[in-house]
Amino acid sequence: MLMCALSRWEERPLPRHTWSKFLEAKRKELQRLNGAYKNTLKNANVELMEGFGRIVDPHTVDVNGKKYTTKHILVAVGGKATKLSIPGADLCITSDEALELPSRPNKITILGGGYIALEFGGIFQRFGSDVHSVFRQQLPLRGFDEEVRKFAFEQYQAAGLNMHPGYSPVEVKKQENGLLTCVVEDKQGSRLEITDNDYVMMATGRTPKVANLGLEEVGVQLGKKGQIVVNEYSRTTVPNIWAVGDVTDRINLTPVALMEGMALAKTIALDQPTKPDYNCVPSAVFSNPNIATVGLTEEQAVEKYGDVDIYASSFRPMRNTISGNAIRAFMKLVVDPATDKVLGAHMVGDDSAEIMQGFAVAVKMGVTKAQLDSVVGIHPSSAEEFVTLRSATRKVRQKEQAAVAA
Repeated sequence: MLMCALSRWEERPLPRHTWSKFLEAKRKELQRLNGAYKNTLKNANVELMEGFGRIVDPHTVDVNGKKYTTKHILVAVGGKATKLSIPGADLCITSDEALELPSRPNKITILGGGYIALEFGGIFQRFGSDVHSVFRQQLPLRGFDEEVRKFAFEQYQAAGLNMHPGYSPVEVKKQENGLLTCVVEDKQGSRLEITDNDYVMMATGRTPKVANLGLEEVGVQLGKKGQIVVNEYSRTTVPNIWAVGDVTDRINLTPVALMEGMALAKTIALDQPTKPDYNCVPSAVFSNPNIATVGLTEEQAVEKYGDVDIYASSFRPMRNTISGNAIRAFMKLVVDPATDKVLGAHMVGDDSAEIMQGFAVAVKMGVTKAQLDSVVGIHPSSAEEFVTLRSATRKVRQKEQAAVAA
């Protein structure tokens, strides 16, 4: 019946996408979310004062010229996108402008190899743009598991991204026709010109948004990156001033900021001193394909434990084999052989964030490999691969590595 049904499919033109309608829908959703948050504050009897705030002393905040006195001050202003100091930087956009462009770019070069760069690369590529991704290292997503990075790089290429690893941007210049040329250079000094860009986007980092807040004037210590220095309870160097979220440059993820805020609420409002818990924080890159991870990378596990067992699998999900899609999925478990405890779980593929959220609970609760093996998988699904990885792909042993090094 399945093959019979497939034989009835016919090739048709791709559906048209209207960029303006997409922007309209995005703006509408943002308005809805802002309204929902304001209602939440109102229902909790929180007074909302909209304006620019500046701390004038440890207990006073000035908002648009009006001063408010308070027992505690919480700074949670987040971060902002930064640009590289190269000629033509003023011609570039950042993530702030990327989803407010008047039309879909026919061609765009994105500088950077992190979350934001790869996510926007996937967005524009799937909307039909010719996307070029430029980053300094040989692989994107520094800090992720090395095997995941390599696999993701290959899949990004298979999905249609034009990858330019090992290059640094040198200059962005405007062509006579109004389009942009992005000049990049490798470590050997060889230059490449990526021409005819509608836009060049810099996704090369973010910095804490602390300018003009009056922090240092009242004694709040800032770090080298401009981040607010806090202790393990999110308290700054001024005892009644606190900070959470990206402005502290700990783990810069929205759910982490929420967790830090909840811990601080218990500390201040309930008088229950609570530290933020950064153990086994899951994260995802909403690129094409998705990446999701929780716990230790293989490299981190080897450094911490010495001996680790690796269970990994690469495959084409059933819907891809049937449809002819070449994109593959990848799953990996990092296990401590001494305790059988799963130290880390990693996935590249569709719905990996949805899948990893569930496995994050198990990993945080200390699940063992034997316990995962005892679970019956859901078939056909990609997720079942995590509970059917029976044989170790490789076993890393510290003694063997030491012997080789000797």
